[in-house]
Amino acid sequence: MHDSSDAPIPLQGQLLIADPSLRDGVFNKSVILLAEHSLDKGGYGLILNHPTDQTVGDLIRSEDFQTLSKIPVYLGGPVGQEHLTFVAFWANVTQKSPAQLKFATRISAQDAIKHSQQSGTLVRAFAGCSSWTPGQLENELRKKSWIPVKPGIELLSTQHEKNLWAEILRNVSPYHQILAEAPDDIYMN
Repeated sequence: MHDSSDAPIPLQGQLLIADPSLRDGVFNKSVILLAEHSLDKGGYGLILNHPTDQTVGDLIRSEDFQTLSKIPVYLGGPVGQEHLTFVAFWANVTQKSPAQLKFATRISAQDAIKHSQQSGTLVRAFAGCSSWTPGQLENELRKKSWIPVKPGIELLSTQHEKNLWAEILRNVSPYHQILAEAPDDIYMN
């Protein structure tokens, strides 16, 4: 019989909200889309709220990327920052169920162009990614380093800036609302 602390934690497709205790480094006030996760392969995600203030056109001047030149580039994480990844987000709307956020990661430039031409689809580019070895993310969750949250379709209309962390955290619980509104240094209050 397995101890419940070793039980799998289903996370793929969720947002990981950095706990306020993760104050140093790239994960400070980060919101990560966990695009892939399994016990045997680990996890792969992208930080949604760290804009680089650059666009694809600033980084790639090739004519093939001209259609994508105005797409903003975000820092996806500390791993492989020399690589650019395209992601598309859209709402899956059916009459039988409420709208759900859908996404496609690691898409080609051609697919990013196709997605960018579809109404209601948000395309972003990410330099680097966030990744975890098998078991690493589960251990970080048990230490309360991350707060997993199901993403809503409001992510399509929300600015993906630093304040996204507080906006999402505010809606988790009254306790998390207090954390979201606390100053960075509570002793400076």
